Amino acid sequence: MSRRDGTTWLSPALLLLGLPGCLSIRGPKSVRGVERGSLTVQCRYDPGWEAHDKWWCRGELWSICHILVQTTRSGRGTDGERVSISDDRSDRLITVTMTGLRRDDQDVYWCGISKRGTDLGVPIKVSVDPEGTVLPTPESLLSRTTVSHRNMSSGSHIRTHYVLLVFVKVPILLILVGAILWLKESRSVPRADLEPPIHTNSSSDLTRDTIP
Repeated sequence: MSRRDGTTWLSPALLLLGLPGCLSIRGPKSVRGVERGSLTVQCRYDPGWEAHDKWWCRGELWSICHILVQTTRSGRGTDGERVSISDDRSDRLITVTMTGLRRDDQDVYWCGISKRGTDLGVPIKVSVDPEGTVLPTPESLLSRTTVSHRNMSSGSHIRTHYVLLVFVKVPILLILVGAILWLKESRSVPRADLEPPIHTNSSSDLTRDTIP
């Protein structure tokens, strides 16, 4: 097994791009744990690499990282100091567990596969939070997503209500108020102004009544 290729000055990301078959193994970009706690990292690999040894290496520079644990040809993993590795060949899944975490465990690690020539590997950043830190669980993340969705729905409902209020409800209200005021004005006009005056000739009628 050899990881040296004479490019120690390259960053892990650039070096990874230059590794043959680098996409044959995949893992999370970063994982978090709490001091004195534990964390588990899982890496998947493509078919064809089942019989190869797998390893867990510490160090930002690929060419000089220090292998902590690795599997044997039988697929069983070896245990190191506070770290273990296993390889589920049927599921093509590498599992690494780190226990008794310390703050100085925070570093860049590599999940790798041994092969002839340059090994395969993927970098994973391990962060260790102070003791007592509560890390979010998948359930809490789902709950936050649901609450956020509800808040977005509530905000959308408020905006829709505002648009209806400005462009629909207010004009209708103004029309109704105008109609009511018009009806009130129509009813308050005196009937004398609406009906023509009736002219009578009272003197003529009086004369007719007095003539025998």
